[in-house]
Amino acid sequence: MISLAFALTSTLLLTQAPSSPVPGGWAELTPEQRATLLKAAEPGAQLDQRLLHVSERFLGTRYLASPLGEGSGVDPDPTFRTDAVDCLTFVEETLALSLARQDAEVPTLLEHIRYASSPVYEDRNHLMEAQWLPNNVRKGFLTDVTRRYGGEDTAQVRKVITARTWTSRSSQELKLPKDRQPVGTFSLDIIPLERLLAHARQIPSGTIMVIVRDDLPLKATRITHLGFVVQKGKRTWLRHAARNGYFRVVDEDLETFLARNARYTKWKVTGVSLFEAHHPDEAGKGAVVRSQ
Repeated sequence: MISLAFALTSTLLLTQAPSSPVPGGWAELTPEQRATLLKAAEPGAQLDQRLLHVSERFLGTRYLASPLGEGSGVDPDPTFRTDAVDCLTFVEETLALSLARQDAEVPTLLEHIRYASSPVYEDRNHLMEAQWLPNNVRKGFLTDVTRRYGGEDTAQVRKVITARTWTSRSSQELKLPKDRQPVGTFSLDIIPLERLLAHARQIPSGTIMVIVRDDLPLKATRITHLGFVVQKGKRTWLRHAARNGYFRVVDEDLETFLARNARYTKWKVTGVSLFEAHHPDEAGKGAVVRSQ
């Protein structure tokens, strides 16, 4: 996930998932074919349906940690590619492709999602609680819907980032200048891990699910993974770019995914947050991730 190098490190259990990219996946399309496909999309289609169709074309795409960059400088990786993703860039590119009304809009949308304002490394949304989530809520791309689906089971947690946080090896790997290192307390609504299955079937397909762990003082984030909820048949799935075991984008049964996460002890998984995607033109931004 992004340049944080905080991706999950567990051995993944193999479930129903493709072993190779789906026919007609994004990596197989030429830029012209992609443009034609986006242009032909149903103009009145709901965004949740667009998210499902777009993310489905990523199934089987190989996993690669931090595959996107600025094309030069600190991170010279390309600014856009469809042949490899990690958990965050899979979500970011799916959002950009789903929101675009034509292919020419994709780079601009992706830039707005990935950066606070300017498309430079120091201004990238590196940290989820402090940057990626609040900036995309502020811009109108996301609404926090955790409490909508968690109801009374919803709890509020905090991520505390201090100057000491930035002395750790993992934080220093971000190579952010001191004046661009966020500090503060950032609040987030979560559904506790042990209560999620009680609410899972009410969460609509296309909802972004964010995995939240305990707050460790030397970690700059407590969010280590994310993907899309997919309701299929009588079960709930997580469509995500998984590293160990899969090494590609898969649909994984949510119950299997949660059972594995519940076994982590070194860095305990606390729960999940849920976000609904929007076109930034839409009114009504909803609740925000709060900084104190």
